[in-house]
Amino acid sequence: MAEPFDPTTHPHRRYNPLTNEHVLVSPHRMKRPWQGQTEAPQPTNLPAYDPACYLCPGNERAGGAHNAAYEHTMRFTNDFAAVLPPPGPLAPAAPHALLTAAPVQGQCDVLVFHPRHDLTLARLAIPDIQRVVDEWIVVYKQRGAQEGIKYVQIFENKGAMMGCSNPHPHGQVWSLSEVPTIPATELANLARYAATPADASGAPRGPKGCPCLLCEYAHFEAGVPEAESRVVVRNAHWVALVPWWATWPYEILLLPHHRHVPSLAHLTADEKLSFAQILSAVTKRYDNLFACSFAYSMGVHQRPLPPADDAADADDDDANLAHLHLHFFPPLLRSASVRKFLVGCVPRSRVSSRFAADFAVLLL
Repeated sequence: MAEPFDPTTHPHRRYNPLTNEHVLVSPHRMKRPWQGQTEAPQPTNLPAYDPACYLCPGNERAGGAHNAAYEHTMRFTNDFAAVLPPPGPLAPAAPHALLTAAPVQGQCDVLVFHPRHDLTLARLAIPDIQRVVDEWIVVYKQRGAQEGIKYVQIFENKGAMMGCSNPHPHGQVWSLSEVPTIPATELANLARYAATPADASGAPRGPKGCPCLLCEYAHFEAGVPEAESRVVVRNAHWVALVPWWATWPYEILLLPHHRHVPSLAHLTADEKLSFAQILSAVTKRYDNLFACSFAYSMGVHQRPLPPADDAADADDDDANLAHLHLHFFPPLLRSASVRKFLVGCVPRSRVSSRFAADFAVLLL
């Protein structure tokens, strides 16, 4: 007789409804010995001001411009932007149907979180994080109102392990003439779910009472018993959890749980404050996990563009099917020096099914 299935021991796959993909979970592989690659620790003895840093106040940037003597946040157009403003050249005719190309235009902004070179989100005071959130909303509204822009992507890559070229606390905003593949896939799956019958769980609903995939998921996770919970931290408006379908070992999904919120522009003053508080709590728990400055890639997924001032656009039900959420994808596996790699045989895989408990209880 076969032994009972145990998701913390037996290999299995889990469904990610946001991307319509499956994740292979192999928890038993955490027991294997490690003689593979290790990573150098992140530097923790940085100076408060670095005269060679192109993001510190008053310093010269790589493109030759000089930073202002800013006291809080600073935003500027990326000197080495991934996309360029319109108009741009047309792509040449494809030599084959499998070799097509299409131009992408837009703007790339750098948002410096704080003048101190040695700080991170985890070490910023709540009012300083609130200023970052406010600036995210400003650039989302400004860039999203520009002609030709179809998506505003806010993100932070933290740590050399994630390809960050400068340790000074900063993130980026890419405003693009096309919706990126992953947000587009999520939006399509959110719309598909909104057309299904609503459940009777009491979860918040989307526009016109439609079901919302992420509202229902957050509502369910918030009610899981503590001993089995994947919730890392929660406050009045937000919940941070390790999603059931996580690809990365210490992945976090951060989202509003009390009501349907399409974008940063829809947040109330209280929601923005609790957003800053939970960003602080999540990043501190990351740092406390392995007693290091924890690397991650964080992306804000939301309504592609902010609502316009007119009421018709603000009430655009199709656009408002989006549910604001943040993905944190950290690369570490089992210590500060062992990195997780995605294997070549499957598009998604991870090695364990229970990580929330590892860092949900860490002290702030």
